[in-house]
Amino acid sequence: MPIQYYIFFCLTLFSIGVIGVLTRRNAIIVFMCIELMLNAVNLLLVAFSKMYNGAALQITPGSTAGIDAQIFVFFIMVVAAAEVSVGLAIIVMMFRNTHSVDINFLNRLKN
Repeated sequence: MPIQYYIFFCLTLFSIGVIGVLTRRNAIIVFMCIELMLNAVNLLLVAFSKMYNGAALQITPGSTAGIDAQIFVFFIMVVAAAEVSVGLAIIVMMFRNTHSVDINFLNRLKN
């Protein structure tokens, strides 16, 4: 499959995430859109890694070039999982205190 398909798909996912972050007021939806952007970047990183690995295998059979990026994606996933746990805990505490997950309501709490 050509790399252009992966680039277009990841660009579409990332754009949906950016639009969701900029237009939504619900904290949970904004949080999900941020995770969508992270996953789009991870998918693109794996696609480029696979492409580079395929090119390296044609030159040198048995080469492990390009595998490093796929390992890096696993570390990004671990950090994203930690982010989800902390972020959801903050959103739950916000809901318990304000009975709302509206981001604009949080701006009024600053004063």
